[in-house]
Formats: sequence, structure tokens, C-alpha cells
Amino acid sequence: MSDNSSLPLANHSTAIDQISLWVYQTILDIQQQQPELLHEKYRNIQWCNSRYQSAISTKLKAELDKVEDWDAKLLKVRRFLQIFLVPNYFQTPGFGELVAKIHASIPHPSQSTSNGLVDAQLIQPTASPSPVASPPPRIAILLLDAENLQLDIETEKFLAGICTYPIQIKVAFANWRSLGKKDSEFHSRGYELIHVPPGKDSADVKMATVGSSIFVHYPTAREVLVCSSDGVMTHLYNTLQTHGLTVYLVRKQRDTITVLNSKTNQTKTHSLTPLPTIPSLEEFITQLKDIIKAEQTQTVNPWIKLSTISTRFRTQHNITISQVVSTHFPGKKARDIFIDYPNEFVIHQLSDDSELYVTIFQVENPNTTLEDNSAASIESQAPEPPLPHLKSKVELEQALIQIVKTLTVNSSQNYVPISNVGTEFHKQYKQAITKVMKSLNLGSKFLSFLQSCSVLSLQKSGKDYQVTVCTPAKKKTVKSQKTTGKEVDSAQSKIDLEEELEKILIKILAKLTKASGTDAIVVNDLKKEFLSKYQITADASVKNFHADSSLIKFLRSRPTVFSLTLVDKDYRVAIAPGVN
Repeated sequence: MSDNSSLPLANHSTAIDQISLWVYQTILDIQQQQPELLHEKYRNIQWCNSRYQSAISTKLKAELDKVEDWDAKLLKVRRFLQIFLVPNYFQTPGFGELVAKIHASIPHPSQSTSNGLVDAQLIQPTASPSPVASPPPRIAILLLDAENLQLDIETEKFLAGICTYPIQIKVAFANWRSLGKKDSEFHSRGYELIHVPPGKDSADVKMATVGSSIFVHYPTAREVLVCSSDGVMTHLYNTLQTHGLTVYLVRKQRDTITVLNSKTNQTKTHSLTPLPTIPSLEEFITQLKDIIKAEQTQTVNPWIKLSTISTRFRTQHNITISQVVSTHFPGKKARDIFIDYPNEFVIHQLSDDSELYVTIFQVENPNTTLEDNSAASIESQAPEPPLPHLKSKVELEQALIQIVKTLTVNSSQNYVPISNVGTEFHKQYKQAITKVMKSLNLGSKFLSFLQSCSVLSLQKSGKDYQVTVCTPAKKKTVKSQKTTGKEVDSAQSKIDLEEELEKILIKILAKLTKASGTDAIVVNDLKKEFLSKYQITADASVKNFHADSSLIKFLRSRPTVFSLTLVDKDYRVAIAPGVN
């Protein structure tokens, strides 16, 4: 028995009171600063309440009074702390500081050489003012289910970069007989190999069993990487987390490794596919220009859609324009490369919500086949000189009509894409068609304006619209309901009443259905016949009465007069039964 048992009772009692206070204060501080070091059931107790301080003091004193020598009392203190605190706490600097204070409070501490409170490696039982030794280095441990997830060297480097502490221990679990020479490979990379018998979950179960006791076998471990794509590892993840360890759940999803941090709930990713080579800025611009030139030659059109360029670039170089742009110009979009380099590219856009078109900026005019064909086309048509300033809707219509004629003169098709019309307009008048429309208060929708032009006819081709110039109809005369026998030119006749429009449509329908021998005709055929007869589109006529309407809406609003059906994406119309 230690000589401490013969110390004066006053010193003995004072020391126990002081130790009880320090133990209580330790528990209170840990709850406020490091609650993970408390056993889960003690984390939500209101330790700041004075009655808990009294309870701890009474309980600890009762335990210490059961033994007489200080070696046994110190062991009682440690066991008392183990009731409330997880094993990791006894490896922390805070525990070392508490040990030093307790030893200093013991009467004549030099006579007590016991390590009942701490391990010999944490404290030296001397009278030295600093009895606590430096804690051993902290480490990270990697657990790998090699049957579900295999890590290459680059991925290991990525995981090492995430950890705060070095990965000192790597353990791989698998039925190595079924993995060929993988055991030699992992062994050469410093893994401890644990063999499991064949079975669906053998590696998972073994890994969970070994992993759940890491904090016991490796007390200096502070981080654990649980590498498996199986959901069963979530249990191990939670178990290690409750013991105060930082756990990283490592999983594979397609060609990406994802890592979830248990402390922060943040996820980091690592691509398993090699990153594409990013070309230099000069190479990138050259690649884009080569694609544009190739498309120009193939389409005989100087303007190429940005979407087409993007598709061609991704196919040829296995990388997107956006990836290259974001590398050289973080925060910018793919289209910005064409905007920011006006000496290399020229862009054109019909409206804010339409497709962006791109061409190459050229200082000189090389004698390319493309430009020669365009020049020959224009010269053969001998168009009138373009107006330098368009001052009215009529002048704008005439300019567009002339452009459409020029573009279709040597084409096998009578129709031309409206984007080509906008491009040619910009080329001749040095400004966008929509800008001119806005200056003349004609709105900003190019398609709507073309639909309102009486001499132009539109048709839809896929997702785009095409336009042509209507063949001038011979002058016909019709009797106007508002005249008294006088005849007027049909191209100048105006339909003033909805009832009048309705009768005209019935008359045209009757004619077309009789000629076709069917009860219903395609609405587009009705539009063409109406345009040919009245030199104005049926849609424009309807808009005279309702600005936001159309021929389809007009026909649908009169179900007792017209029967409208949708057949293979085309509307067909017939005269309703009972209509004369």
C-alpha cells in the first residue's frame, strides 16, 4: 500500500474535492466543444445544471472512498471517466492535461508512481513539471472491398489528398483466388490482404467486422476510408462515425469515384476516365475555322449554325467547345469565343431567341467556289441596287422580295430558308433585319413580318421555315358586297367582315373538295388557294379581326361551319354537315 494512505485527512479530502470538480468541468467542456467524445446517451444532458455537478461529485467521492491508496483511486478516476467518454478521448491532449493536474493535486505526488489513471506511454511518473509526452502521430486507414471496387494509383493519390492525415494502413478484402494476379499487384502497393471464401457478401461481412474495431486496434487512427460500392457498408460508416472518427465513404458510379465526408457531408468526385487534352488557344481557333470551312464547302452557305459547329468539334476532338472555353476563360460560355474574337469570326442572330450563326472573318476576298457562285448568281439576276436606308414597311418588303428572288434564281428549289434571307439582308445593309424592323416599329419577330407580306409565301421544313415569292396571279375581278355593281381588282379587294371571310373560305373549300373528290383537304392547300386568289395570306386576313389569331384558330372557332381534324401532323378541314 502507498504511503499516501497515511496523509492528513484534510489534504486527502481537499484533493478529492478538487479532482471531482475537474472531472465535472472536463465533461462539461467536452459537451460544448467536442460532443462526439461523449457516449451518445450523455450528449444531450444539461450538464451545466448544478445538480449534475453535485451528482458527479457525490458519486465520484463515494467511489474514491472505497479504496485507501492513491494508485487505486487513480484507477477509479479513469474508470469513472470511461462511463461518460469514448475511448478516443483517452488519446487526446485534453486527457493528458487532466492527468497532469490530477497528479499535481495529489499530496506528495512524488510518492505515487502508479499509472492507474493513464498508460505509461502517455505520462512519466516523475516529479517533472511536464509529465505528458508528445502523442503518437495520427494516421488514416484505407479499407477496400476489392471485389466491388478496385483503386488505381491515381485514385489512391486523389484519396490521400482528401485526408488530413497520411494513409499508413491499407487493407484489401477479397476472394483472391478469383481475381487472378490482383493479389500480387495490391501486395506490391503496400496493401494487407485478407482472403475470404467464395460468397456474395463474404468480403463485405469481413470488412465490416474488421472495420468496426479499428478504433481499438489502431488508437491513433483519426480517419478511415471505406471503399466499397455496396450499400451494406453504410452500417460500418455509421459505426465508425459514432466513435469520433472521420469516415470517408468511397463509391464508384459509372466512370466517377465519389467521396462523402462524414464530418462535413460534402462530396468530392474523381473521374476514372483520362481527361481530354485541352488544345492551346491558337490551336483551338484553327480547329474551329477548319470545321467552319468544311461546312461552308459542303452546304455552299457562308453562315454555319453554332450547334452544328459544336457537334462537329465534339465528334472530331472528343471534347466540347465549352470545356476548352472554360479552361482558357473561366466563367465564359461556348458562344463567347466567337464574340470575343471579331478578327477571326463574325456572328449573326435573327432575334434574341433564335439560333446563332457563325462565319469566318476575311480581310481579302479569295476566289473561292462559294463566293464565285454567289457572285455569278447575283450578276445573272442583275438586281436593283439595295436601298441605303429603308424608311417604310413597303421599302423593307421590296428589299426582302428582291433578296428572295436572288437567292432562288439558280436554285432547284423555289423556297429558301428564312435564315439565309436574314443573312443576305445583313450582308447588303450592314445591320440585322430585326434591328431595322424595330426602327420602323414593325416588331422584332422576323417570321411574323414575313407572314404579313402579301407577296411572300412560307412553308415549314422540319423545325425551320422557308420562304418564296408568289407567282403573280392574273387580275381577276370579284363583286364586292359593299359596291353597287362596280368591279374592283381582286388583289386590292379588302375583306371587312368575319362573315364575309367565312363565306369566302366555304366557297374555296367547296371548289377544292370537288376537284379532289374528297370531303376534307389539307389546310395548307386552302391557304395557297386563298393567297393565289386574294394576294394576301389567310392568316393575315384573320389578323385583321384578331391580332393574336390565325386561320387554324379561326376555323376551330366555328365548329358548326368547319370540321377540323389532325392527320399525321397536318390539319385537314371540311365543310361541316348541313352547311350550304
